[in-house]
Amino acid sequence: MDGTLDDWIRRAGTLRLPGGHVIDGREHGSDDTFAVLSPRDGRVLAEVADAGTAEVDLAVAAARRAFDSGPWPRWAPAERGRILLRVADLIEERRADLALTVSLEMGKPISDAHDIELRALIATFRWYGQLADKLTDGSPHTAPDALALVTREPAGVVGAVVPWNFPLTLAGWKVAPALAAGCTVVLKPSEYSPLSALRLAGIATEAGLPPGVLNVVNGDGPVVGRALGLHPDVDVLAFTGSTAVGRHFLRYAADSNLKRVWLELGGKSPNIILPDAPDLERAAATAAWGIFFNQGEMCTAPSRLLVHSSIAERVVEAVVERARALRVGDPLDPATEMGALVAEGHLDRVLGHIRAGVEAGARLRTGGERALPGTGGAYLRPTVFDRVPADSALAREEIFGPVLSVLAFDDLDEAVALANATDYGLAAGLWTSDLSTAHKVSRALRAGTVWVNCYEEGDLTVPFGGMKQSGNGRDKSVHALEKYTELKTTWIQL
Repeated sequence: MDGTLDDWIRRAGTLRLPGGHVIDGREHGSDDTFAVLSPRDGRVLAEVADAGTAEVDLAVAAARRAFDSGPWPRWAPAERGRILLRVADLIEERRADLALTVSLEMGKPISDAHDIELRALIATFRWYGQLADKLTDGSPHTAPDALALVTREPAGVVGAVVPWNFPLTLAGWKVAPALAAGCTVVLKPSEYSPLSALRLAGIATEAGLPPGVLNVVNGDGPVVGRALGLHPDVDVLAFTGSTAVGRHFLRYAADSNLKRVWLELGGKSPNIILPDAPDLERAAATAAWGIFFNQGEMCTAPSRLLVHSSIAERVVEAVVERARALRVGDPLDPATEMGALVAEGHLDRVLGHIRAGVEAGARLRTGGERALPGTGGAYLRPTVFDRVPADSALAREEIFGPVLSVLAFDDLDEAVALANATDYGLAAGLWTSDLSTAHKVSRALRAGTVWVNCYEEGDLTVPFGGMKQSGNGRDKSVHALEKYTELKTTWIQL
C-alpha cells in the first residue's frame, strides 16, 4: 500500500461519500437523517438517510419482486458467477477509496483496511463467483419404478444485518453466498459504518446486478433491524453482532413468519499456551497481536490468555512489552498499528470494564487509560491484566476492545475447564508441540474454530461460526450456501 499520512488526508478531503439508501438499484432518500461521526477526530463525515419501516417495506418489496419475477434467480449459475467476479474486479479498482471509507468511519488503521479487510472482501466475491456454477444436485437411488430428484433452490429474500468492526468483510460473507445461491438481499449496515456498504451496493449495480437484487437501508437496530426481523416477506435473516440482539431476532422470527435465523454472535475466546509450546516468543507475540489487532474489536479476539503457571510471568512480560511498544495513532497514518475505537460511547464502555476489573482484584500491568487526548478521537492504550479472578466479569464478559485478561493454570484439565467456562463458543487457540495433546484438547474445546500454534488463520475454504451462545450456522466456505438455499425432493413414479 502506497501513501503517507498527508497523502491519505488529502485523499480524504476529496472523497465523495454516499448518503442515501440503495433501493431497487437507485439512491433513495429519507425525510430523516443521522450523522456519521469519525472516531478518528469526532468530526461529522456525512449525513445519511435514516430509514423507518416505510423504507424497509420498500426495500423488501424490491427484493421480493426481484426474486419472484426478476432474472437473477433464473439466470444460469455461471452468469451469476460472472457478475460476482465483476464485483470483485471493481472492488479491486476502488480498493483505496473503500479502505479509506472504512478507516474514516470506524477507526481501523488504513494499512489494515487496505491490506486485510479489502483483501478479504475481494477474495470472498471471487471465491463465490467461481463457486456459483459448481454446485450439483443429487439423484438418490430408488426402486426401479421411481425417480427421485433432490434440488437445492434459493431460499428467497435475505435480510442481512452486519456490524461495524469489519463492515465490508462481514457484509461480503453474507451477501456473496446469498447472491451466488440466487437469493436477493436487503442489507442493513451498522449506523456507525453505513458508508462503505452504500459504496459496495453502488459497485454491485455498476457490475450488472439487476435492480432490487441488493438493497441497503441505513438506520438503527431497534427500527430497521426489528422491521427486517418481523417482515413476513423476508425468508432468511443473517445477523452478526451481540448475543442480546441475536435473541431479539429469534423472537422476531417466532412472532412473524418463522423465517430462518442465522446468528454469528459474541465471543470470549481462550488462547491456551502450554509449557511445550514450540516457540514461546512467537506465542506471546501472536497473543498480543490477536487482542490488539483491529483495536480488539473482534468477536474472535483471544481476550482470555490462559498460561501454565510455570511460564506465566515470562509470557506476560513479553505481551506487556509488545503492548507498550504498539503504535497507537491516526488511522490514516500507514505506520499506525492500533487506531481509534469506533465511538466515544464505546470507549466509555470499555473503560468501565477496565475500572470493574481493577475493583475485582485483577492486576493492571499496562494501559487502561485514554491515548492521544486532545485529538477528539476515541483512542485507548493497549491494556493487559493478569491475576484475573476466573469468576469476574473481566474473565467472562465480552469487552470488544484492546483488553487482555491473563489467567494461570496448573494442569491441562484445569486449562480446558477454564477455556470452556464461558457462555460463548466462537474460537480458541492452543500452543503445544505434542500432536496428541493438540488433537485431544481441540476436541475438548467447545468452539467453532480452534487454531493450533497460530491464531486468526484460514481462508475461504473453511467455515466460520460458533457454538453455544456464539450462534449457529456458518459463514465462508461451501457450507455458507446451506443458509441461503432450500432442499426440495421431487418423487416421480415411473
